[in-house]
Amino acid sequence: MRREFLPFTRPSVTDAELSEVADALRSGWITSGPRVEAFQKAFAEYIGVPHALAVTSATAGFHMLTLALEIGPGDEVVTPSFTWPSAVNMIEAAGATPVFADVDRHTLQLDPGSVRDVMTQRTRAVIPVHFAGQPADLDSLRALATERNAILIEDAAHAVGTEYRGQIIGSHGNPAVFSFHAIKNLTTGEGGMITTSSASLAERLVSLRFHGVNTDAWRRYAGSARAGYDLFEPGFKYNLTDIQAALGIVQLRRLESMNSRRTELAALYDHLLAEVPEIERPARVSYPSRSAWHLYQILVDRDRAGLTRDDFREELKRRNLGTGLHFLAVHELTYYREKYPSPPGRLENTEYIARRIVSLPLFPDMTEDDVRQVVDEIRDVVRPGR
Repeated sequence: MRREFLPFTRPSVTDAELSEVADALRSGWITSGPRVEAFQKAFAEYIGVPHALAVTSATAGFHMLTLALEIGPGDEVVTPSFTWPSAVNMIEAAGATPVFADVDRHTLQLDPGSVRDVMTQRTRAVIPVHFAGQPADLDSLRALATERNAILIEDAAHAVGTEYRGQIIGSHGNPAVFSFHAIKNLTTGEGGMITTSSASLAERLVSLRFHGVNTDAWRRYAGSARAGYDLFEPGFKYNLTDIQAALGIVQLRRLESMNSRRTELAALYDHLLAEVPEIERPARVSYPSRSAWHLYQILVDRDRAGLTRDDFREELKRRNLGTGLHFLAVHELTYYREKYPSPPGRLENTEYIARRIVSLPLFPDMTEDDVRQVVDEIRDVVRPGR
């Protein structure tokens, strides 16, 4: 048993991040300013799009997009139930109706066949989730959206650095929303980014991000905006700060090396867990891709492992190993269960996975010995089931 607790994740922060944040604090400009501008520019260049807008969270990004794209009452938005409630909540907040599609039981990605089954004449948008760092099948989903004249919005909260058919996620012509929460591959503590190729959409998002006015404090301060300001619609206070952007600037420089380390650790998990038949590992997608390895997950089935998922997690916790739960099914959470009851069996794969999924420790500062210890303890936990 480990002497020190191993969390399921931990941010990777170096002296370079600390120095950049300290410089931001010393600069006298700590809200949205030159570092936010620099972070947005660098992120847009990394993704390969003309516009990237830093926001306070991915949730804020989805909120702004539903308004900017005029998604609202009478509209349906198709999205997986196997996700965090963030985007679903913003669909609901916009007055639209979330419609849940199932996922593939093996890859955990949104199933285009299930999307087709639930689309109607009221379908206004489809929001796939690039789950755990693997990409959803964008070609198939874009074709379905085009058939219905619907918008494709990518939930890229898990996918900074992910590639689909040789292109990085966020560069496929659809609006995409990234998360920089503390557990993400690139973190600003809290925060997010919207990417888009549309200048008109970007212009409206900039306005919505800062109260609905037509300029912001930094541009006024720097003398790059006209005197005064105007307001054309009510907006929000969703702008990232320079303190957060300072962290993001350095994290972005390190992203490829951090993701490479995640890939190495995931490959070691694959190798070692292949010898633990009681544990099921999700499959890789069949189309060309590169995973950002945001999460490394397994499925714990009572019949195979000899204990329930929740008992498995408690046992690892007792052995000083942290795990994560990503995720419960949104359609089974009280609010959505009561408002949008789902017929039994319609989301069969989602329900199967949500009862068994476990996220194992995975972060760049882990060692190979950490991975081996995790797998050794898993072997020991499931051994009574053999």
